[in-house]
Amino acid sequence: MATYVLIHGASSDSWLWHRVVPLLRAAGHDVVTPDLPASDPEAGIPQYTDAVVAALGDRANADDLIVVAQSMGSFTGATLTHRVPVKLLVFLSAMAPKEGETPGQWWEATGYSQARQESDARLGLPADADLKVVFFHDVPEKIVDEAWERGEVGQSDRPFGPPPMPALPSGVPIRYLVGRDDRFFPLDFQRRTVQERLGFAPDEMEGGHLLPLAHPEAMVQRLEAYRVGAEL
Repeated sequence: MATYVLIHGASSDSWLWHRVVPLLRAAGHDVVTPDLPASDPEAGIPQYTDAVVAALGDRANADDLIVVAQSMGSFTGATLTHRVPVKLLVFLSAMAPKEGETPGQWWEATGYSQARQESDARLGLPADADLKVVFFHDVPEKIVDEAWERGEVGQSDRPFGPPPMPALPSGVPIRYLVGRDDRFFPLDFQRRTVQERLGFAPDEMEGGHLLPLAHPEAMVQRLEAYRVGAEL
């Protein structure tokens, strides 16, 4: 069995994974879901990584760590590979990092704005489409209602600044999973950026940007396939 480390993205917390955790634990795995200090104006990616290491505790030296990093969590996940012995890194609907680039530089460097505008035009979405339309369009209504009751987590700008990202360790296997219906990071954009930055095509599944909330069972099946393929 394995220890899954699930890292949420921006303006979020560990609740993102609440439909995934029971499935992984039922399969016999240990699961760690740290809350990153998103609203702390002094906390950048190094401090986010510190939070994950602290949440791991004694498990930071485990030999079965599978890191799953969603959206902006990719930067923390990538940095974590330099702190603990990660055996498999899975980027999920993520921002593909690049050595020497800060998270804030990612948007312009990837041509995100134009890609998003073109995607919105194809879908007929207005420029000011709200969060439900962009992020929650395929999430069950009950989960959407719960998310709105909880409210959005405040997100500081600090993690988008320096330091720039380190190189990904060559010895850590990487998998990349995207939703074909992601409206925030459109599929054609993800295909291009992942190929350009990581040198391979992402895997695709049904769903939008919030796969852990919308399609937890199918997503866990993908994670477990990755685990078996990595012989963990």
